[in-house]
Amino acid sequence: MSLWQRDNTPVGELTENTNNMDNRIKVVLQKESQRQYDTIELIASENFASNAVMDLAGSVFTNKYAEGYPGKRYYNGCEHMDEIEQLAIDTLCKLYGANYANVQPHSGANANTAVYQALMKPGDKLLGMDLASGGHLSHGSPPNISGKIYDCYAYGVDEHGRLDYDAIARQAVEVKPNVIVAGASAYPREIDWAKFRAIADSVNAYLVVDMAHYSGLIAGGAYPNPVPYADVVTSTTHKTLRGPRGGIILWNNEELTRKINSAIFPGTQGGPLMHIIAAKAQCFIEADTLEYKEYAKDVVRNAKAMCDVFRQRDIPVQTNGTDSHIILMDLSASKHSGREAADLLEENGITVNKNGVPNDPRSFVETSGIRIGTAAETTRGHDEMWFRKLAHKIADILE
Repeated sequence: MSLWQRDNTPVGELTENTNNMDNRIKVVLQKESQRQYDTIELIASENFASNAVMDLAGSVFTNKYAEGYPGKRYYNGCEHMDEIEQLAIDTLCKLYGANYANVQPHSGANANTAVYQALMKPGDKLLGMDLASGGHLSHGSPPNISGKIYDCYAYGVDEHGRLDYDAIARQAVEVKPNVIVAGASAYPREIDWAKFRAIADSVNAYLVVDMAHYSGLIAGGAYPNPVPYADVVTSTTHKTLRGPRGGIILWNNEELTRKINSAIFPGTQGGPLMHIIAAKAQCFIEADTLEYKEYAKDVVRNAKAMCDVFRQRDIPVQTNGTDSHIILMDLSASKHSGREAADLLEENGITVNKNGVPNDPRSFVETSGIRIGTAAETTRGHDEMWFRKLAHKIADILE
């Protein structure tokens, strides 16, 4: 049986020992387990972790406090914490071809915040992707801490929904940022990391890549690897990587090591979550397999298959396709807003999330798009034919 293959038992009952659990919590756990089992999961930022990952996330590692780093802890009794964290670091570096890594960030946003602190001073200039064009809150959006501490500027996409590297280069010359952030939360196409490297070099800026959405595809060889091009790479460990909820940081220049590590601890976090670091180590090991490489390729194939159907059914998708797990359906001309479409699909057992589209005519509350991802249902073993049928079902529901 595959690490991720499920039998007919709801998810939580496979892995959770509920004998001594408060009944109120047990009831909610069982309801959520059943919901996950019954629902078709198409939220692009969600996936199903293996039983081994979930077991480690609830293991005895949660009992140990381990401030500091391997070999340099502030608490005694950390020899096994050193061993598991070093295993996570070494496996992660091997997976992406990086020289150095930090596996302690509690999330991708925490990783980004720490990297900015390591590379900039308050008031320095940051150039990142506009939230409305597919960027992330932590890339300099005004409501986020990054938008409050730094002088932030945003680049967008062209009339076809694609990154215009020449326009970004011109904007970089005008802004002269200290840091350029590449990567996105709702951009379906491949990003040219080499072009971003050239843009950063032209203005003597650091290049930070947030590969959170693409990291699993990159590990599996189904999406370009930014590590050879970026000064620093951040990511989550869930989404396409299929691990526990958490963050990571990768880099190649030894001179950045002290800055980045100290920006995590003691700069922005206290003690690391050792149970999550153990689960991260497991997910990195799982991602370094032939089975996983096939999975990553299947994720992209399945997304392309859904896009084919949407085009046949005259349902617009941003950039007219995808190179990743992400499909951004454009409902600007539809009778349904993104919120209405997401609610309607949920009523039919399919979960997606509402999402803004470039030049969205509706509010952030309503939106004119839905974001679809194929990672979770590919984990469940579904193939292109299944995803094509599902795409037709979605089209029927939204007619």
